[in-house]
Amino acid sequence: AGFFGGIGRGVVEGPFEMVKVRRQVVSGWKFAEVFQGFGTTLFRNSFLFSSFVIYMDILKQQLVQRDMELPPFLKAGICANLAWFSVWPLDVVKTRRQSGKYEGKSLIWLMRDSFKTGDMYRGLGAGMLRSLFANGVSMEVYVLVEKKLKEECGHE
Repeated sequence: AGFFGGIGRGVVEGPFEMVKVRRQVVSGWKFAEVFQGFGTTLFRNSFLFSSFVIYMDILKQQLVQRDMELPPFLKAGICANLAWFSVWPLDVVKTRRQSGKYEGKSLIWLMRDSFKTGDMYRGLGAGMLRSLFANGVSMEVYVLVEKKLKEECGHE
């Protein structure tokens, strides 16, 4: 489910990501280029969402085995950060591909170059902080809304 959810999000997100990256690196773009890096975005998102679902399942099992509980904020924040850490090099490659500064370079070349230049985890700290709060808050809101809907509908 996570894999296909990532593909679905990638289809919507891909063109917007390309325009965002071009604006961030102050580079022009044409409408015909909005799908540049699209495959990399789909690849990244499918593994990002799959990883998140897997990490959530593993965490849930570990908490049950230890008779422990964590607030939704921490569960989602921890699992999202693990997922982002797992795919961060793909995000760097996606951003490089969409920047327009690496025309004609393959995915493998971009991956090797980001490793060689030490950029493979560039921006990770800021990305993790954003992920922690964005996903933690989202999960808290999700749980709150789910609880209210169950109360209103009379379901447990």
